[in-house]
Amino acid sequence: MTVFHPDLAIGRFIPPVSVGPRLATLAQRGGRREREIPEDMLIDDVQVPGANGAPPVDVRLYRPRILNGVAPALLWIHGGGMVFGDHLQDEASNIAFARTLGITVASVNYRLAPAHPAPAAVEDAYAALSWLVEEATERGIDASRIAIGGASAGGGVAAGLALYAHDRGDIRPAFQLLVYPMIDDRTVLRTDMDTKNVRVWTPGSNRFGWTSYLGQEPGSADVSPYAAPARREDVSGLPPAWIGVGTLDLFHDEDLRYAERLAAAGVPCEITLVEGAFHGFDALFARKPVSREFWRAQAAALRGALFA
Repeated sequence: MTVFHPDLAIGRFIPPVSVGPRLATLAQRGGRREREIPEDMLIDDVQVPGANGAPPVDVRLYRPRILNGVAPALLWIHGGGMVFGDHLQDEASNIAFARTLGITVASVNYRLAPAHPAPAAVEDAYAALSWLVEEATERGIDASRIAIGGASAGGGVAAGLALYAHDRGDIRPAFQLLVYPMIDDRTVLRTDMDTKNVRVWTPGSNRFGWTSYLGQEPGSADVSPYAAPARREDVSGLPPAWIGVGTLDLFHDEDLRYAERLAAAGVPCEITLVEGAFHGFDALFARKPVSREFWRAQAAALRGALFA
């Protein structure tokens, strides 16, 4: 009997390739396919001021044309192991969130490691969040109903952003949508994990991603919680959260532990656990029923948080 979800049985044939400098460079240079802009969407590309003299941050905004008046927003942060990817890679999902929920979605193009190690990504995300709050009235956004979210590395940056915003005290996101987030560098050091059915993001990829992002060996004593949110001892006072992850995901254990710690600290946290799902399954096999259901769980969590 296969351990993979029936919709994802093909996963057993995915080779255990690890991302390193060469693959990361190829992925980043691979280019993107131009997508046709739906007629029902308003899409705006902006550059927002970077933090502390950093370069401007590219942000793409999606808003339904029929949306009038003030509405909530989602600040979305893409994945890519901290070493590749861009703010346009999740365009289909971002358009679907905007269209289905009637919100503005702002997708952030943060600086990548190793050229820009931590805290560059979180600083860029905070710059985008600050701009979104400052421009809320002009953009028809309710500044009190801005969720932050992301997938994989982007989920880790979103979790770090929640901590960063909490500590600064200037902005309070309404919600955290954390899709199999990359939040604990110490997973690299574990030797007790059974990874024979891990797919897409392997232990080797994880070591490369964390080493690139931290600029030092994973597991070091002085790693900032803004870079690895699971390092935070006190997680009380953070925005409510949703965490979704598959049972075959390398991040399964660290994500569930973080969810449990949030709940223990009094932070409402909903968990969606997908049996037999590996990392990035919903991106690779978006049309499969299990992936569609996973996306609907995210949309439902956002609806409940932003329209309660």
